[in-house]
Amino acid sequence: MTEILLNGAVPVSAHGQRLDQVLAAMFPDYSRSRLQQWLREGRVRLNGEVQQVTKFKVLGGEQVELRVPETLPSSNDWQPQAITLDIVYEDADVIIVNKRAGLVVHPAAGNHEGTLVNALLAHAPEMAGLPRGGLIHRLDKDTTGLLVAARNLKAHHKLTRALQEREVKRIYLAVVNGEFTAGGTVDAPLDRHPVDRKRRAVVMGGREAVTHYRIEERFRAHTLLRCQLETGRTHQIRVHMTHIHHPIVGDPVYGGRLRIPRGATPALVQCLRGFSRQALHAAQLGFVHPATQTPMEWQAPVPQDMQALIDTLREDTRDAAV
Repeated sequence: MTEILLNGAVPVSAHGQRLDQVLAAMFPDYSRSRLQQWLREGRVRLNGEVQQVTKFKVLGGEQVELRVPETLPSSNDWQPQAITLDIVYEDADVIIVNKRAGLVVHPAAGNHEGTLVNALLAHAPEMAGLPRGGLIHRLDKDTTGLLVAARNLKAHHKLTRALQEREVKRIYLAVVNGEFTAGGTVDAPLDRHPVDRKRRAVVMGGREAVTHYRIEERFRAHTLLRCQLETGRTHQIRVHMTHIHHPIVGDPVYGGRLRIPRGATPALVQCLRGFSRQALHAAQLGFVHPATQTPMEWQAPVPQDMQALIDTLREDTRDAAV
């Protein structure tokens, strides 16, 4: 059986924790039950020696080696579905998709079918045995743009590691409320909202989250921002923009009440009232190819509804200047 060797160092802060818990944190692509099974099978080495006791307490700093079968049995019942995808690029290792608004990325409670993963499994059945159906990262249901998925386990591991080490370039365009004088960085930790567990919030002691932004275009009472992720937390850009009091236009969760600027043209009023999703688009994606080691980059045009919003904001700004 072909295997892939994964390795890493146990964090010093993990001193005294169970080995299976540490492995679950180090290799989040795999469930704890699967990691426990691999422990019992002798697939884990600590400092070069096989360790098969799941409750073994680590000291911190040990070198871990994990041997993963290259072909994994599917651990889910996700079904392939013939759903049209906008595939920007594909080869034997990766698939780049330009996701449309309204398409859920991953099967979950309430969305067991009709998702991007269901579509990918129909297009590339070999992805059924991969962690998360081959996905490397995600986009919210109503965020559009570029996503990468891996077609084999080796590519999945390399791309996941590149993402963790912040070597994947992800740039978004966002239309936000209010005016900016300059670009900047939001460095604010995120975690689940303390009251509404379906939302995220800036929480002291949460996971590190860093978003860099610069001004792409100014409008009379809005701004088109170019946002680059340094980390990739759930809802990161949406929460960070709200945190600095510039929520994304149309965001139904973090946007607050509808903001109509004084003196807005009738066309802009209608456009803002009718824009019912976050105006957020994953415009650029880049990484070193996991097999060829060639730097690659893709761009996706702004979708029609968001482009119409931008055009209407430009017209409103021009009219106000006359």
